[in-house]
Amino acid sequence: MGTDRLDEVLDATYDCLTRYGVRRTTMDDIATTMGVSRSAVYQYVRSKDDAFRRLAGRLHDRALARARQAAADAGAPHADRIRGVLAAKLGLVLELSGDSPHTAELLDDKARLFGGICTAFTSDLRHLLIALFTDAGTVGGVDPAEAADICVALVIGLESSTDARELLGPATDALLTGLLGTETRTASALAGPPAGTRYEGCHGDPVS
Repeated sequence: MGTDRLDEVLDATYDCLTRYGVRRTTMDDIATTMGVSRSAVYQYVRSKDDAFRRLAGRLHDRALARARQAAADAGAPHADRIRGVLAAKLGLVLELSGDSPHTAELLDDKARLFGGICTAFTSDLRHLLIALFTDAGTVGGVDPAEAADICVALVIGLESSTDARELLGPATDALLTGLLGTETRTASALAGPPAGTRYEGCHGDPVS
């Protein structure tokens, strides 16, 4: 299977998602967006549902890769590495909430098509956080798993805020100071992009 061609199918699927949503998108819509026949699309995906599952998987995999990169940065303080993991989760939500009211459908952990992908993504992030808190050490009475769950809950709470990007830094500063037992401060690189800048788009390029 040609990876580049599959990427074109998933890009077209995302474009259709922004216009019609999952339910109303058809294979004909995807084919028309690509400028090919429907039979050509079937060479790369089995169905519309398959196309949307692969699209959701690609976006979650990219966010997970960013989280793993942040967690593996041995030269950074544990607090910064934890923030990087949390920023990857929040960044995915901000990315998918900006293009259209429909794109957030890919984040529905109760949806038949995407539930497993969303749940696995959050579980992977939780394991990264547990490992970081285990290595860093937490204050008495809080074990690493509890610390990880608290951090995930914080980001979930921020996801519905219009100021989520701006609040992530001070919120994690306060939380990590309590969980790690030492004062922490958000590094400027983790404060987020300037207002009006969107996270990496579906096609893999920064979009402003």
